[in-house]
Amino acid sequence: MSAKRKIAVLVGDGMGDEPVEALGGRTPLQAADIPSIRRVAGLGQVRLVHTVPEGLAPGSDVANMGLLGYNARENYTGRAAIEAAGARIPLDPGDVAFRTNLVTVEEDRMLDYSSGDISSAEAHDLIAALNEAVTRPGVRFHGGVSYRHLLIWRDGPQKLALTPPHEISGKPVADHLPLGPRAEEARELMELSRRVFADHPVNRARRDNGLRPATQIWLWGHGKAMSLQPYAERYGLRGGVITAVDLVRGLAELCGLEVIRVPGATGWIDTDYHGKAQAAIDCLRRSDFVYVHVEAPDECGHKGLAEEKARAIGNFDHRVVAPVWAALEAAGDPYRLIVCTDHRTPVARRGHTSDPVPFAWVDGPLGPDVPDRAAAFDEFIPAEEPLPLVCDLITDLLQPG
Repeated sequence: MSAKRKIAVLVGDGMGDEPVEALGGRTPLQAADIPSIRRVAGLGQVRLVHTVPEGLAPGSDVANMGLLGYNARENYTGRAAIEAAGARIPLDPGDVAFRTNLVTVEEDRMLDYSSGDISSAEAHDLIAALNEAVTRPGVRFHGGVSYRHLLIWRDGPQKLALTPPHEISGKPVADHLPLGPRAEEARELMELSRRVFADHPVNRARRDNGLRPATQIWLWGHGKAMSLQPYAERYGLRGGVITAVDLVRGLAELCGLEVIRVPGATGWIDTDYHGKAQAAIDCLRRSDFVYVHVEAPDECGHKGLAEEKARAIGNFDHRVVAPVWAALEAAGDPYRLIVCTDHRTPVARRGHTSDPVPFAWVDGPLGPDVPDRAAAFDEFIPAEEPLPLVCDLITDLLQPG
C-alpha cells in the first residue's frame, strides 16, 4: 500500500503587486530573489487565479479561506469573528466581534494603521486602561498581538459600514468613520479611546523615544460567530497551521486544524522564518497536511516599502519554501507542494486589490536527477480565461493522490 501524500501549502501574504518605479518597473515578485518558487513553477504547474469571490472585499480573511478550500460566499460573517476564534474567545449568539486596531491619527489623517508596530506589552496596557474607562454594558476589549485587538460587544450593532484602517493610510479619517444604524455608539467608543490614550504613560514614553503613539482605536471587520466544516470531514486531512496572526489561527480553529505556535513569529520582516519552516517539517512528519502563512510581504505593502517587500518575499523563498521542499524530497514520500499568495497589496496603494495572483504547485518526490528548470511566478504570467477561483482549484488539489 502506497504512502499517503503529504500536502504543504506555503502562503506569502500580500505578495502580489503592480510595477514599481523604485524596482525598475518590476513588481516585488519580479524583483525578488526567489529561485525555489520559480523552480516549483518550472517543474510543476503555475497559473493566475482569483482568490476572492465576486462581490466580496479582497481581505486576507476571505482570501485565506479560499486558499484553505472554503468559498467565503457560503459562510463568511466577518473578519473579527474569525480572529475571536483564533484568540479562543467564545462568542454568544448575540455577540458581535469587531477588529480593533491601535492607530495613529494626526491632523485628522490616518498616519499609521499599526501605531508604529506597537509592542504587545504596550498595547495591552492601553487596552486595559480602555476597559477600565468603558461604562457601556456588554462592551469588552481583548488584547491581541501588537496593534491587532478585538472588541466583543453583546447585542452590538451589526449593520455598520466600517473601513479597514490600512485602506486609508494618509487619508482624512472623517470620510471613513462608522456609518449606519447605531454608528454613533461606535464613534463614541473611538472618541473615548482618544481621551484615554491622550496622556497615557505608554504614549508619553513612545513620544519621548521618537515613536508613534497609539492615539485611538479603529473599529472594523465586524461579524457574528461563524463555523466551518472540519478539515478531516471535508478533505480527509489532518494537520496544522503555522502563522503569527489570529486571523489565520482562527481559520485553523474553525476548521479543526492544529494551531502551531512559533515563539519568534511576529507577522513582520523580523519573523522567525527558520522556526516556521522547522515547525512545518515537524508537522508533516506526524500528519499529512500543513499550511504555513507568512505575513511580512503584506505588511510591507501596507507601509509602501517596495524594497523591503521584495526582501520579505526573498526570505519567504529561501527560509521557508526551500527548506520545506528539501525536507519533503528527503523524506521520499509522495507529496504536493503548493506555493501561493492570498491577494495583491500594491505598495503604491497601500491596500488590497482583487486582481489575480500567481499560484503554483509541484508533485514529488522528483529525485536527485530532476532538471534544474524554472518559470516565472508573477502577476503577468500567461493566463487562459476564465481564471479559476482558488477555492475550487484547491478543492481539487487537496483530494487524495
